[in-house]
Amino acid sequence: MTTLTAPATETLLYEERGHVAIITLNRPERLNAISGEMLEALSAQLIACQREPDIRVVVLTGAGRGFCSGLDLVDQQQRMSTGEGRAGYNLFDLRDAPPVVLQKMDKPVICALNGAAAGYGMDMALLADIRIASDRAKMGAVFARRGVLPESGGTWILPRLLGWARAAEVAFRGRVLDAQESLDVGLVNEVVPHDELMTRTLELADEIAANAPLSVQATKRMMRLGMDEPFEAAVDHIYLQLLPLFQSDDFKEGVRSFMEKREPNFQGR
Repeated sequence: MTTLTAPATETLLYEERGHVAIITLNRPERLNAISGEMLEALSAQLIACQREPDIRVVVLTGAGRGFCSGLDLVDQQQRMSTGEGRAGYNLFDLRDAPPVVLQKMDKPVICALNGAAAGYGMDMALLADIRIASDRAKMGAVFARRGVLPESGGTWILPRLLGWARAAEVAFRGRVLDAQESLDVGLVNEVVPHDELMTRTLELADEIAANAPLSVQATKRMMRLGMDEPFEAAVDHIYLQLLPLFQSDDFKEGVRSFMEKREPNFQGR
């Protein structure tokens, strides 16, 4: 496998295990509050994973006690005070920001929710495809208590994840939900003991990575586009996605392994 070049910053760690990429927010002393440097590095790393054929699943997690406490407004103020006003302003320019990149990715993304996710951090977690939560994790839906709103995709994803009524309750009340409450309302897929979080997450990531990657990515793409398409258009687009899959080596391997009653060995081509 070709190892991707990690961003030149200590605040974002990168590791590969087989076909799984692990990206770790690494400012534990600030509960992984997102600085401008981290925003740029995280977007760049996600885009690199999307482009690398050998990467089939991305795991996003945080170092220390928290997943991400949100945007680092102290960092923004410091950058503006030192003459980087435009750079500070760009913290809120979402065109190439991690939530937008996450929403557009075809590679599956699993969030290993190791601790509290609040504000921007909560939005990023929700834009992952699957969330496995430590029993110490929390979702801080506190926007209404801070005089703001979910600025990084939360108002878009919450109703789609939970339905309108549940999303309204979560957003309007401004509460912090613990791991079990997050599971009960549908914000996370699974809750595991804290010490088992990465083991369970990587187990799931490996299971997904063992499937035909072109098939998984096409399925995710069609699910994403289908959320805003009428049924007839979605069926037509799915058929157009299916035709090249029929020509792939992985499709032939899938059929062959089924006939031979063995596990398939997909190559992503």
